[in-house]
Amino acid sequence: MVTVALAGKPNAGKSTFFAAATMADVEMANYPFTTIDPNRGMTAVRTDCPCLEREVRCGNDYCRDGIRYVPVELLDVAGLVPGAHEGRGLGNQFLDELTVADVIINVIDAAGATDAEGEPVEIGTYDPLDEVDFIVEELDHWLADIIERNWEGVERQSRSPDFDLEQALADVLTGVGATEADIATVLRELDYPTAPRAWDRADFEALGEAVRVRTKPIVIAANKADIAPMEHLEALLDLEIPVVATTAEGELALRRAADASLVSYAPGDADFEIVGEVNDQQRAGLDGLRGTMNQHSGTGVQTTMNEAIYGLLDRVTVYPVQDASKWTDGSGNVLPDAFLLPRGATPRDLAFAVHSDIGEGYLHAVDARTGREISDKYELKEGDVIKIVSTAS
Repeated sequence: MVTVALAGKPNAGKSTFFAAATMADVEMANYPFTTIDPNRGMTAVRTDCPCLEREVRCGNDYCRDGIRYVPVELLDVAGLVPGAHEGRGLGNQFLDELTVADVIINVIDAAGATDAEGEPVEIGTYDPLDEVDFIVEELDHWLADIIERNWEGVERQSRSPDFDLEQALADVLTGVGATEADIATVLRELDYPTAPRAWDRADFEALGEAVRVRTKPIVIAANKADIAPMEHLEALLDLEIPVVATTAEGELALRRAADASLVSYAPGDADFEIVGEVNDQQRAGLDGLRGTMNQHSGTGVQTTMNEAIYGLLDRVTVYPVQDASKWTDGSGNVLPDAFLLPRGATPRDLAFAVHSDIGEGYLHAVDARTGREISDKYELKEGDVIKIVSTAS
């Protein structure tokens, strides 16, 4: 299961984003550290379901008339303040919560309506660009601190004739999701002292930044786009990093209205239709939200999730089936499962994703669209429907 973490300063709208994306009941309030313990929930990324190629839609619970929602885990971490890596605002505890994340969504108050500490100020008086560097710098310092705290152990290991720096650093950083392969890639791109005893703080900082870039990619959710001054939004959207204009409050309102049968809306739609009885105040609110959605092609919440998974992580959605002709499992369910795999994954990788026993007993795979056996080295593509043949099937 892919894990996405929401990070940012207090009152940027993380908990609202989380509630909108998961429809979970969470506390949302206008004061710092509303969230202390992280909220965990399930959300989804949106893609086209292969059932669109069939005469009848699959009827899967995660499919809405050919729109497939693939589950991912969402983690809402408490607000971070400047100096978090030094423990300010329980910062170290909150940063530690990010270790399980495959990708981070940095929720920013694009309206500039809260200061660096998350305290309310007049709209437009705080520069949201400062929030972009703030989270990145806190993560980089935090990782550098972890490396520095453990460096004495690395130096001791370096006295051994079979010392391996990549393995030693992987041991130090495995807790933040860095593998030995990640460390090897990072070290190839860095200029660093050969002898561990010669490393200094600058080297730790450089390594921390490189590890963060590789293992904790970040997409910016420019939140409160509905009230943000245009110059703030334009400055954020002009950054050479992934940025999505969002209104988490708008998404939450739409999902609640859809649940109440007041509107017809599916997460990620660029518009909605009023289908129930609404009063004048509700209609005015919905009309205002529609204007924001027209400007930004939706509320941005689903777009942000998709950018995190399909963009930054470069995952593809693959559907394993037992019956290649009917696209069903052993119980006759059509396209029951969907897996988000790294681009470049092979049928054998899919087999292991389904179950370790299936992977261990892997024999070959069949492309369900063509009915033909495919190579073990075949790189799976978005929307592939694959039958795995295994001794454990």
